[in-house]
Amino acid sequence: MNLAKISANGQITVPVEIRRLLDLKSGDKILFYQKQNGEVVVSNASAQAIRRAQTAFAGAAEAMGISGEEDVQTLVEEVRYGKD
Repeated sequence: MNLAKISANGQITVPVEIRRLLDLKSGDKILFYQKQNGEVVVSNASAQAIRRAQTAFAGAAEAMGISGEEDVQTLVEEVRYGKD
């Protein structure tokens, strides 16, 4: 268990073990959210956003017929130079 103290102006220092666990770096944002049971969870906001994006885009490549690096390169070229 790690303990943090709240300063007079509401700031906390996240313990080093927790920063490592959440892969937090200077300038990162942390997300606080409350579960249905009342428990408050702290997570790395950037990592959370990436997970949401991955979920939102799941299956998109397959739906577009992209199955490998060559398909990606072709798509990039089409976007960059216009379709022939």
